[in-house]
Amino acid sequence: MIAPTSTTRQPTAVDAVADAHFDAVVAASPIEATHLGVPGAESELDDLSPDGYAHHAQIARDTLARLDAVEPVDAVDRVTVAAMRERLGLGIELHEAGYDRMELNVIASPLQGCRDVFDLMPTATQDDWATIATRLTRVPAALEQWTATLRESADRGLVTPRRQVTECIAQCADLTSPDGFFATYVAGASAGGTPLDDAVRADLERGIDAAATAYRRLGDDLRTHLFDRAPEADAAGRERYQLASRQFLGATVDLEETYAWGQEELARITADMVATAARIVPGASVKEAIEHLDHNPRYVLHGTEALRDWMQERADEVIADMADTHFDIPGPVRTIEGRIAATHTGGIYYTGPSDDFTRPGRRKSSLGPV
Repeated sequence: MIAPTSTTRQPTAVDAVADAHFDAVVAASPIEATHLGVPGAESELDDLSPDGYAHHAQIARDTLARLDAVEPVDAVDRVTVAAMRERLGLGIELHEAGYDRMELNVIASPLQGCRDVFDLMPTATQDDWATIATRLTRVPAALEQWTATLRESADRGLVTPRRQVTECIAQCADLTSPDGFFATYVAGASAGGTPLDDAVRADLERGIDAAATAYRRLGDDLRTHLFDRAPEADAAGRERYQLASRQFLGATVDLEETYAWGQEELARITADMVATAARIVPGASVKEAIEHLDHNPRYVLHGTEALRDWMQERADEVIADMADTHFDIPGPVRTIEGRIAATHTGGIYYTGPSDDFTRPGRRKSSLGPV
């Protein structure tokens, strides 16, 4: 059981450093602010130029220096300091190696970030839509900054694998197609069911046109300046993999030992798949068993709404099974709502009790494209 932290604990000097770091990160990233539900820069986007990335690295350095100047007073402080030093120190290492500035992929890179943020913005009022219209006009500058960053990284030999570049070009084409996100966004726009004012709609259309043009230009830029320089192999190399494994695991692992374990696990899972396939259809291969299930109405979901409902049922089951048994889950967090993202560049969004996407507590799944 993970016990809740005390509500009577007095803030410490370490807490003040952590709070100041949070404020600095949010101030430097309007996109992150929207994700966290922090108001104040809803019409802006991040600085995705090399200087913008350098600024984030400097925030981390400044915070680490402040941590060195304070003393932990209890176990909570010690955990806070350890976690911040690990995460911020790793972030600086990634920046100094240049890996942050070469990030381009089909799930979570600035290509998706500059688009997906609009899914999280409130749309209940005319002012909400006016803010969206303004933020849309910021997309061209943000993507221009980012392409400059990608080119600079490429000049240093840091380019994401060609398969990612290819699929990101395809995402740009999908977003700007006649039935893509930008072409259909205005059609469904209303302020809580009320038609948009003419002036707001006109601003929104101008913003959409600017953003769509920017994404077309991004696709062209990736094709022209990055595709031929992108490596064919997906492998990242030992140095980058070591850092990436720490980023995902929060720990340093022995790569040889981990690979050996992974190969053993793969063999075990493969054998389990073969045995399971034979249980589903005696004598069938794994592929044949999958095809059998794909044509069995009991196991088929038709459309994204059915997927959303199925995911909602699984999430509710997990909360019911885990709460008060394995974890202390506060009451307000036990109610979540799954929603399908507006495009296929993200995933399913899980929101808290409120319908307002700008409130804290929102979570986006890592399931990948729906």
